[in-house]
Amino acid sequence: MRLLNDVLTELTAQHADAPAVGDAGGVLTYRELHDAAADFGTAADTWWRSGIPRGPGAPADGRVRAGIHAANSVAYVVAYAGLLRAGMVPLLLDPALGAAELAVIAADCGIDLFVSDRPLPAGLPATATTRIGDMRLTALPAVPDRPALLDTTEVCRFTSGSTGSPRCIEFSGSAVLAAARAWREATEMGEGERVLCFAGLFNGLAFNTSLLASFLAGAALWVPSGLPSSGHVARFLRQVEPTRLTGFPALYESLLRREQPVPELAGLRSALSSAAPLSPGTAAELRRRHGLAVNDYYGVAEAGPLTYDPAPAPGRGLGYPLPGVEFAFGAPDHGATAARDHGAPAVRDHGAPAVDDHGATALRVRSGSMGSRYLNAPGLLESRLDADGFYLTGDEGLIEEGRLVLRGRAAKGINIGGRKIDPAEVQQALGRCGASDALVLATVKKNGDPMLAALVTGTADVTEEELRARCLGLLAPYKVPERIFAVPRMPRGGAGKPRLGAAEALLSDLLRAPRDEPSAGRAPAPAEPS
Repeated sequence: MRLLNDVLTELTAQHADAPAVGDAGGVLTYRELHDAAADFGTAADTWWRSGIPRGPGAPADGRVRAGIHAANSVAYVVAYAGLLRAGMVPLLLDPALGAAELAVIAADCGIDLFVSDRPLPAGLPATATTRIGDMRLTALPAVPDRPALLDTTEVCRFTSGSTGSPRCIEFSGSAVLAAARAWREATEMGEGERVLCFAGLFNGLAFNTSLLASFLAGAALWVPSGLPSSGHVARFLRQVEPTRLTGFPALYESLLRREQPVPELAGLRSALSSAAPLSPGTAAELRRRHGLAVNDYYGVAEAGPLTYDPAPAPGRGLGYPLPGVEFAFGAPDHGATAARDHGAPAVRDHGAPAVDDHGATALRVRSGSMGSRYLNAPGLLESRLDADGFYLTGDEGLIEEGRLVLRGRAAKGINIGGRKIDPAEVQQALGRCGASDALVLATVKKNGDPMLAALVTGTADVTEEELRARCLGLLAPYKVPERIFAVPRMPRGGAGKPRLGAAEALLSDLLRAPRDEPSAGRAPAPAEPS
């Protein structure tokens, strides 16, 4: 299948000399992007076919699987489009992932090569390397008996699973195209707009709303790299004068820490944040100081972008369903209420679903942008679909005045600054680093910023700094707890389950202790459960 490459080729003809993508190094027109992608794809394909040694068991199942491990840049977009042109399958990876995580993903998904903007972390095996423009290509040893891709798969993205192993979601070209078309239609994105995107292109926030959607509209996509500090963001706001801004909550919080005015924000038609909602105080201050109303994006990795509100405001929820999106509430055998598209929800009542005290029920979704399956976990995604093809999101919510409102989450994960973290994965890593027991919690620092912390046992001979250093060898830096406290005994109930209230209270006490006191790294035993 070459649908996405065909679409990009058609867009080149439509918008040939218009600006397509830019970063701090410059701008490419649609024609220049097309030519650069063609050159990259040809070079990558020629190199791959040049007889690279890969060891025994080299798969003979056709399409090359290329993991992109890079930060946002024009070169990233060129490589992505070039891989599609060469008939390869891009697998979009978080550039923060370390050697251990990349090794697991490469083995589980049968990745053939990495495309990176930096040397890969030490410890990953490589059979050959080359450079194409600003990107480094690294061939990996063959993975015998790797899982086969579906014939329709054109792109893969990743999410974290409850077991701590990243799940590789296969997407057809038609699903990727449907997501971009729905977003463009719902948000009325138009030709000549300028989209300034600070969210990583591997992430659904950027991939679904700012990559292909911008090109479909004939807009210019700006993809600066680097941390979204207030000065960095302000410089690009002045340079680009964007009509749309996409970023995680940290971006908007950094703007509030800037004392100088940011007049360029006045030209924004839309400001988009991740599904980790801005705090009410941050949202209110952005409105007061900058007149900026930020839309809290709601999407699910497996189902694509789901809602948008053209007039976001506190208390209005997460917006209306996008075209082609349907929500259902309650257990799969109830069916409950369903809403589709925005402005005119369709209601179906097949029973009386179980609800919480606020009327919220389990949220299921069906869309034209849904992933096909998990490449490295056969049957798991399918098991979360009901008989009508609705995906069980793990969220709980309801529709109020046509807009989606979330009330909680049935499957508890941790969201730090817009990055989703699986506590099971971090707890397993702490176990491999020497902890006999571990509990990972989200908390808040004195300045109000979210923070990941952990309680551990069995680490009497290991300092907090040593534990963190060991974890950095196994996890991406954002997954490593900022504080790790050793406790004599983990707060658990009689059935062995964590006593979260006691654990949170213990963590709160430990965080209040000065770091130079022994109790900052060691804690007294928690009280026995009564």
